[in-house]
Order: sequence, then structure tokens, then C-alpha cells
Amino acid sequence: MRIKHEQKLLFIGDSITDCGRRGPDAPLGCGYVKMFSDMLIGRHSNRSVTVINKGISGDDVTRLRDRWKDDVLRHRPDWVSIKIGINDLCRVLREDPAAVSPQLYREAYGQILELTRSRLPKCKLLVIDPFYISTDDKPMSFRTHALQLLPEYLRVVQDLSRRYKTRHVKTHQIFQKLLKAHEPDTFCPEPVHPNATGHFVIADAVYAALKT
Repeated sequence: MRIKHEQKLLFIGDSITDCGRRGPDAPLGCGYVKMFSDMLIGRHSNRSVTVINKGISGDDVTRLRDRWKDDVLRHRPDWVSIKIGINDLCRVLREDPAAVSPQLYREAYGQILELTRSRLPKCKLLVIDPFYISTDDKPMSFRTHALQLLPEYLRVVQDLSRRYKTRHVKTHQIFQKLLKAHEPDTFCPEPVHPNATGHFVIADAVYAALKT
């Protein structure tokens, strides 16, 4: 495990990261962040690691950028994990005035990573792909359109990961592989918000990315 004793790991993102961390399941929520923290405790009991969850339901990458100094930089983490993008995509499809196009997604995401590199040069970064748990192929369905547009956002994450030399969890690819053997409902009651099994898949992938 690359995370060392007494280091600090901060997770940030949208509702999938939030997962109730500001309510009854405070402070880590009941999703992949809490599951990852439990894995870390159970498998590395000799290490004390501070895990912080700063996910906010409904966020897109521009909202993340707007709160970056308060919610990330001021904590001076040793590691930052970012999972953002599905709200950006869905709002484009719904023609929301606040939608974040792939071009704006690239710009805002790049600004976040650049700011982190300049202000916290020793901080290590992990980026997690947005995902959509569906195999729909009906020509006019929202789910099909989402699956068709998603690769543009995934390309942005891939490009920025290479540019900033981050660790990269390809969650959409992982789920699509799992969907060859399992129904989508195994992981998610609808394509965006995972159930406990889906969150475990993400937590396990994050653990694997930070282990090597």
C-alpha cells in the first residue's frame, strides 16, 4: 500500500462520493469512501491514515473548482482522489443551462489539477472515471445517448491523467466488463447511483490503484 502511516487521503466528488457523509452517515458516508477506509483499517492495522470525504451531491467539475481551496487545499492532503463528471454529462443531454460540455470539463478539470500541483507539489493524485451502468442500445433512449457521449468525458480524464501523471481508476471500463456476466441491477438500481455492491467495486478498484 502506497499510503504511509500518518498520511492524509481526501476524496472529493459528487453524490457517489458524498453518499450521506453530511447526514446520518457522517463523516465518510456509506459508500465507497467508507468501504475503502474499512479495507485500509482491516488490512493495514499498523497504519493510522486520516480519510476525509468532501463529496457533495449534485456537483459538477465547475462547482468542484469553485470550492477547491476551501475543501481540498486547506487540508493539505498527501493524496487526493477525484471522481466527477456524470452530472456534467447528464446536464448536457438535458440541455441544462448550467451544463458542462466536454470542452469545459477539460478546462475546469485541468485547472483543478494544475492548482493542486502548484500549491501542493508533493500531493499525489488519483482520478476516477465517471461511469454509467447500462448496456442500453435503443436508438432514442436517454441511456443510449449517455453511453454515446460518455467516451468524450473519459478521454478528458485519460488525457489529464497522463499529463499530470496521476493514478487512474477506469470504473466505467470495470463496470462494463462486469455487465457481461451480471445484470445492471446487481450494481445499481439506475445507471448513476450504485448500490452497496457497486460501491464495493469502486472501493476495491481504488484500493488496487493505491496498492501498486
